Amino acid sequence: MTQNQNSEISDDGLFGPFLFARGNDGKNNRLAALIVAADDMALPELRAMDGDPVTPEKMTSLFGRSYWRFDFELPAEGRSYYSFDSVTYAVCSDFSSDLHIGFVSCNGQEDGDLDRPLEDRNALWIDLAEQHKKRPFSLLLHGGDQIYADAVWQCHPDIIAWQKARRREKLATDFSDEMHDAVLKFYLDHYLAIYGQPQISHMLARVPSLMMWDDHDIFDGWGSHKKWFQGSMVAKGMFACAREAFCLMQLGASKDALPAMVTDPDGQSLAWKVDYPGFSVIAPDLRSERTPELIMGDHGWRDIVPTLNAIPDGNRILMMSSVPVIGPRLSLVEMFLHMMPHAQKYEDDLRDQWQSRWHRREWCRFLELLEQVANDHDHEITLLSGEIHVATRGTFETTGKTIHQLVASGISHTAPPKAFARGLGLLAWIGDHPLPDRPTRLKPLPERKGVYCAARNYLTLTRKDKNWNANWHLEGIGWTPDLAI
Repeated sequence: MTQNQNSEISDDGLFGPFLFARGNDGKNNRLAALIVAADDMALPELRAMDGDPVTPEKMTSLFGRSYWRFDFELPAEGRSYYSFDSVTYAVCSDFSSDLHIGFVSCNGQEDGDLDRPLEDRNALWIDLAEQHKKRPFSLLLHGGDQIYADAVWQCHPDIIAWQKARRREKLATDFSDEMHDAVLKFYLDHYLAIYGQPQISHMLARVPSLMMWDDHDIFDGWGSHKKWFQGSMVAKGMFACAREAFCLMQLGASKDALPAMVTDPDGQSLAWKVDYPGFSVIAPDLRSERTPELIMGDHGWRDIVPTLNAIPDGNRILMMSSVPVIGPRLSLVEMFLHMMPHAQKYEDDLRDQWQSRWHRREWCRFLELLEQVANDHDHEITLLSGEIHVATRGTFETTGKTIHQLVASGISHTAPPKAFARGLGLLAWIGDHPLPDRPTRLKPLPERKGVYCAARNYLTLTRKDKNWNANWHLEGIGWTPDLAI
């Protein structure tokens, strides 16, 4: 029987465990498990390696549900596990030698996401689970748009009316308590509707996740809209609700007690860094402080330099940039759209990108920082991105090292038409080299012809000895050969 996710979320009152990574020092694998339960439910026990029950922390209670976090450690060895509610979950905790990492993004779509049959929507999640059986993943990295929350605009009559109102009326409207509750409840319910799908919850319980958001985790184009719009009380209130839901459901933390991995203790930026033996994972926050003119903002830029400088020398850096750092020349498209009537509605999509003419100076600053960190501290840097709903790769040739960018998008978002991929490929052929004598280039995946592949996909990273390889799984096509990075 075809299973659809077109009804409300499960009413059994218990969601999780959803496992989050907190780092590994070579001796212990630090983890956090999120459990969401009805307020009146007796919480089952969680035990690490058959030890004593772990005492949970109640982060908050909202709309009849309590959000609990279990902080625990597993030994950094091949055989480690935890149990919850009479189910035992094996976890790959040994990061000392060979390992396997998954990367996914764009887990949804703008329209009709929850109306699709789950075996179709989550076909690549099913495949990901099969790969986990064959060779367990140590980490699952989520590069943005973990949910598509654009339907938040339909969650309350006052929100619907505000969206249709004129500018002056929008600016005069308060974000009422009724709006707040409707918006926050929508975000939390939507996370549970997605995470609760069996194909996804299976992986989230067994592989520790590291997540960074992008615009659809808030709503389409957040940060790239007009300043007056984002400065309105309603838009700011909606962002605050999205942030609270993000902290709970993507960081496993309350909005006012962020985990130590977050680099800004004030939480103006939600960027984070997590260290592992031989490599570090870092994710700048490209949404919290974004404006039409800036991608990262003051707190993001203040923290990223000392964060990168604090990474142990020689560690490989896996940097998740939710929008690709290496991309096609967009200034031509922006100039073309600017001359076309009624085309300005696409401007926020282009402004989302590092390559937009509005961000060119900041893009150059970011590339120069990557070059400095790679060469001054002997780091190999791999950029991981999603957002564009196609698979591709690129390189940034610094004065000393080659920085690879790997784009995997999306794991459940439907693939765009092949003509879209060919059009992007034409822009890639024109090229864009923002730094003199240090070219950025987009390239086809191994054994593929076009620069962009219009198929749903996910990415795996494999470390064997000290060698790293990347492979894409392309729906309907199969696996790409090893790409040495």
